[in-house]
Amino acid sequence: MLSEESARTVRETLPAVTRALPAISSRFYDLLFADHPVLLRDVFNRVRHATGEQPAALAAAIAEFAAHLVRDPSALPEAMLSRIAHRHASVGVRPEQYGLVHEYLFRAIGEVLGDAVTPEVAAAWDETYWLMAGRLGAAESDARTAAGLPAGPLTSSWREWVVVDRVEATGQVTTFRLVPADGGPAPVFRPGQYTSLRVFLPDGAWQTRQYSLTGPPDSGTWTISVKRVQSAQGPDGEVSHHLHLKVPVGARVELSAPFEDFVLPELPGHLLLVSAGIGVTPVLPLLRQLAGSDHQDPVTVVHADRSPRTHVGRDEHQALVDALPNGTAHFWYTEPSQGHHVERLGRPDLDALPVPCGTHVYVSGPPSFVIDVRTRLQDRGTPPEHIHYEVFGADAQSYAAGGHAGCPWSDAAVG
Repeated sequence: MLSEESARTVRETLPAVTRALPAISSRFYDLLFADHPVLLRDVFNRVRHATGEQPAALAAAIAEFAAHLVRDPSALPEAMLSRIAHRHASVGVRPEQYGLVHEYLFRAIGEVLGDAVTPEVAAAWDETYWLMAGRLGAAESDARTAAGLPAGPLTSSWREWVVVDRVEATGQVTTFRLVPADGGPAPVFRPGQYTSLRVFLPDGAWQTRQYSLTGPPDSGTWTISVKRVQSAQGPDGEVSHHLHLKVPVGARVELSAPFEDFVLPELPGHLLLVSAGIGVTPVLPLLRQLAGSDHQDPVTVVHADRSPRTHVGRDEHQALVDALPNGTAHFWYTEPSQGHHVERLGRPDLDALPVPCGTHVYVSGPPSFVIDVRTRLQDRGTPPEHIHYEVFGADAQSYAAGGHAGCPWSDAAVG
């Protein structure tokens, strides 16, 4: 909790600092990478940085934490902190790196705000930063323990895996099946968890992305489905292109332990599972879990895609819903095939779906889709704590909307 004096100062300066945060975060990364270019090469998502999404995400995270801190310290954005912590734990963030971030962030604050940064203002925001860093550090330690990793943020948690099979799921999505290169067992994961994948690119950089684990949790292999990211407005996804074009059967990549953002509660109850595009990948394992557990409560499944041809795992998606005693599927396409429901063209109409009190909602897809679904459901009365997210891409708005976007040391995952 902030001291009374610091809380008053942060509350008074929060509007001005929030307005300046985009410039501060952009300058922060310029300063950091000028002195430590290896961080951009080997730690950060270079595509997200090039598009400006990473600086925007950092600004949004700081603003969101500070706003909660001065509004109600007992109700901090725990979901946001947990999601950042799991990302950090998956890529091996070390405690001393928070000191490095602090150094360059406060240099950037001084450059952007100038004389407005009085000793009192600097002390209050310094206290805010270290409170956030402390909460993240504790959550990262908990995440590593839950993943069965050694105590402490050790980069040795990376493990080499071999591609044993690859299948073109759709024209833009390839599914990779992998086994540990050391011949040891593949860790059992929880449906909905992801792994961080690290590849060595031709220009000498190590780049890391996160991918949902889509196969059976105890199969002895891990499976990921990777969409080849192509952008008309910025750089294409360099890791997804590398995996599609340069990683054949027999190739090796590095994977982290499994971490969680998107797992079912012990007693799921009534569920609404909403996905779009490649966002279906964490939903399929959840449905397999439900189908294998004799889940009797209603499960409503909504998916949006361009067409049945681009809908990854469409047949299994439908079959898993059909296997549930009270499962209902609503597939929406912008380019439907013959015989598709004419009332399900375009974006999903969630207003027509019942969402009883107590329903847990799982939303997975691009940032704009997740934010839109979450906003519409909250407007209908669904509590924020009952809406769980997996955002495929970085977006500054998704922190304020309760999702995850990025963080000082790693970014969510597609590219």
